[in-house]
Amino acid sequence: MKKPKVVISDYYYESIAQEREIIRQAGGELFDYHCATEDEVISAAADCDALICQFAPITARVIRAMPRCKVIVRYAIGVDNIDLKAAEEQGVYVCNVPDYSIDEVSNHAIALLMDCVKKLTFLASQVKAGRSSYTVVKPLHRMQGSTLGLMGFGRIPRLVAQKMAGFGLKMIAYDPMLDQQAAQELGVTPVSFEQLLMDSDYLSIHCPLNESTRHIFNQEAFRLMKPTAVLVNTARGAVVDEQALIQALSDGQIAMAGLDVTEQEPVAADNPLLKLDNAVVTPHAAWYSEEAVASLQRKVAEEVARVLRGETPQNPVNHPKL
Repeated sequence: MKKPKVVISDYYYESIAQEREIIRQAGGELFDYHCATEDEVISAAADCDALICQFAPITARVIRAMPRCKVIVRYAIGVDNIDLKAAEEQGVYVCNVPDYSIDEVSNHAIALLMDCVKKLTFLASQVKAGRSSYTVVKPLHRMQGSTLGLMGFGRIPRLVAQKMAGFGLKMIAYDPMLDQQAAQELGVTPVSFEQLLMDSDYLSIHCPLNESTRHIFNQEAFRLMKPTAVLVNTARGAVVDEQALIQALSDGQIAMAGLDVTEQEPVAADNPLLKLDNAVVTPHAAWYSEEAVASLQRKVAEEVARVLRGETPQNPVNHPKL
């Protein structure tokens, strides 16, 4: 009997031995590639029973070309490179790994926030340039008593709220699916999106990228924010209209931005954000620790193994027509 074929379309890990062993124990055979285009994915995975992907485009065309595929699992929390509707219509589960790096991302969001509030990156650069005085970052303001706004209230922003509880901040959140009990337990007040923009001294983005959130932080949104506000984004770059953000930072509509994600990744060397003293940009690294990588690779393979054994996947993000 032919073994189920599992294809990894693309990855950037040093080893996939962990995935290979888990798939082998489930009775499957793993094939790995480094696809970057639709045609390359189709060539590699047309006859697969399960697909693991990272950044490759898993479009409707790709999905239709994989008639045997039962599940697509992404090495990530977000699934914005996968056509969920096409997968549902073809009866294919799409799964993510929602919990592999919540500690890392929440820490990174807080680190970016602290960097921006204290202007640490700029301050350090001034010391290296021979300007060793606190006056180069005037004015700075006390955090205690300020308002931290959370855009989204899933696992990561809840952990941010838990970790920031000792800073003496008022915390508010906007999420259409907000868990009222969880918010109450963490001392977070639910607000509208407009109120979030107007009231936040620090605004940390943690929502998924979809049709309703793409460029939700646009020129109009920045006009509603305080000129002293700090924006942090560790979610997806396209949640923010980058050109509008550059303008808002340049014009003083908001004070600072700490970004781990940008609309184009890797960020272009000539991106104006990199020339602004009031923007701190890191290379989509919030998720990373050695422990997070190992956990992600293991959980992706375990999800595929469940489906190969005829079980329901643990973390589907769609509702396929089976």
